[in-house]
Amino acid sequence: YTCCSASTSRTRPVHYQGVTTGVSVVTDETEHGGDAPPSSPSIEIRNLHRFFGSLRAVDDVSFTAHPGQVLGFIGPNGAGKTTTMRILATLDLPTAGDALICGESVIDKPDGVRRVLGFMPDSFGRYPNMNISEYLDFFARAYGLRGASRREAVERVLDFTELGDLVNKPIDTLSKGMSQRLCLGRTLIHDPEVLILDEPAAGLDPRARVELRELIQLLASKLQKTVLISSHILTELGEICDSVVIIEAGRILASGSIDELQRGGGLQASDDADENEAESAEIVITVLEGAEELERWLVQQPFVEQLSLSGQRATVLFSGEDNDRHELLKGLIESGAQVISFETKTQTLEDTFMRITRGAIQ
Repeated sequence: YTCCSASTSRTRPVHYQGVTTGVSVVTDETEHGGDAPPSSPSIEIRNLHRFFGSLRAVDDVSFTAHPGQVLGFIGPNGAGKTTTMRILATLDLPTAGDALICGESVIDKPDGVRRVLGFMPDSFGRYPNMNISEYLDFFARAYGLRGASRREAVERVLDFTELGDLVNKPIDTLSKGMSQRLCLGRTLIHDPEVLILDEPAAGLDPRARVELRELIQLLASKLQKTVLISSHILTELGEICDSVVIIEAGRILASGSIDELQRGGGLQASDDADENEAESAEIVITVLEGAEELERWLVQQPFVEQLSLSGQRATVLFSGEDNDRHELLKGLIESGAQVISFETKTQTLEDTFMRITRGAIQ
């Protein structure tokens, strides 16, 4: 595993499962959402509820994820993300509903779930007087690996996480970045099909975040692992995820591909959902001169909901479809406006999150 600059396309050798392969790491130019996922989901959550007294920590949550998919699970603190993940990892039981991991119920067949799932919590225990090799060997034994199989699993994980040169280092002396690598290695020790990662990039420096992101991309794209990942670093998720689920106050507000959500789609039905706001797009129009005439013309056009003017640039909140945008630009040209640029502002995942969530606290 060789660390490279995050801004360029690159290929690096990776060793896993006895195979050495050159892997092209996804960069900013890579588009998400290529091939359609297979019909059988690796994660299937069905109307999941978890109540603590009167607190509805998880309230009727349903979604799916498929092999090779990286699904972002985002929401404010206290939204129900960790509770949902703990249920998936068989560390807690739902009040109602169910979740299936590779077809196994977390309620009826928890042992079967544990064989195919790896859970990386937001923090992990640091045992005293234990080095990296002993730590991984302990968890390999806990998962029932014996003899040569156990030794091969430890070597495979050490190679994949690039911790081989640190095998004798006490784990309570590791940096945050190395600790996160070790925790990921522990999660992979039994070669699970599904990975649940709770805030894996929390506290990491920029280089360590890039390196962890590359490892996760490799696990999904080349090894076809299903990855459910939560994080508050939305710029990171925007680069790594195929799709996201947004949860707040225990309920899912939106789900779908990042592009779909940025266009205003994927919203869950709710009594207080503002569909017009969700479907509106921000258009920025710059003219050579005549900004006042542009403003007077725009306020008379259909689908223009809001308008602000700054110098020769007008920013419009537009609720029409693509054809309506085309007619708006066509009308601008026919009106004689000296248009320099006409562009729809692309929302970041952070913009989308702020638009969809309401700051609810429970």
